[in-house]
Amino acid sequence: MAKTRTTLTIDEDILRAVKVRAARTGKGDSEVIEDAVRQALGLDLLDRLWARNDLDETAAVEVAVEAQHRTRRRTR
Repeated sequence: MAKTRTTLTIDEDILRAVKVRAARTGKGDSEVIEDAVRQALGLDLLDRLWARNDLDETAAVEVAVEAQHRTRRRTR
């Protein structure tokens, strides 16, 4: 996955906690921050679901479309 460099302004206590977590886990600061953001946005759940997924793309699209149709029927 491509990475983009950015600048953040965050609380000093948070940065200190990031550095401690990075040191304890052997990860870099950026990786710790990225992991936390992924978790906060629910992206880690999506990654785990995709890792367990054994559907091919066509079947996955069919399931998604079916779910959309069921949801639309309930909201009308």
